[in-house]
Amino acid sequence: MKFSKALKYASIISAPLIGGRIIGKYAVQNARKDYKKNVKPPLSPPGYVFPIVWSILYLSMGVAHFIVVKNRANKTVNGIYYSQLGLNYLWSILYFKYKLRGAALIESYILFSSVILTATQFYKVKKSAGLLLLPYVCWTAFAAYLTTGNWTLNKDNPRYTEK
Repeated sequence: MKFSKALKYASIISAPLIGGRIIGKYAVQNARKDYKKNVKPPLSPPGYVFPIVWSILYLSMGVAHFIVVKNRANKTVNGIYYSQLGLNYLWSILYFKYKLRGAALIESYILFSSVILTATQFYKVKKSAGLLLLPYVCWTAFAAYLTTGNWTLNKDNPRYTEK
C-alpha cells in the first residue's frame, strides 16, 4: 500500500477522535464541575465514564467509515456520515459551551435519528460497518435520555442555563 493511501485511511479512522478532542477542549472545559452540581436522572454514570466511552465510539465510527470508504460508498453515504458527526460535535457546543440546554435536548433527538440513518446506510454498504455503529446508536439513545432527564430535573434552576 502506498504511503499516501495509508495516510488517507489513517486520517479517516482518526478524524472523529481528533475532532472530538478538539471540541472537548473548546466546549467541555467545565463539564465535570457542571455535571456534579446538576440533579441527575437515574442510571447517570459518573463523569469520568464519558471521555472513555466517547473515545471508543469515535474510534469505532472512524473504523466503520474506513470500511465504507474502502467499499466505495457513494457521496450520499459520506454526506450522511459527516452530517451526524457534525451534529455530534454541535451537541457539546450547545450543551456545555453555550448552555443552550433546551436546544441541546431537541438536537439530541435529531442526532439520534441521524445516527440510526448512518448505521442503516453503512449496513447497506457493508454489514460489519453498520454493526460497528450499534454501540454508538445505543449510547446516543442513552445520551438523549440523559439530556431529557437533566433538562426535566434542572430546567428551573438558573445555574443550569447560566453561562
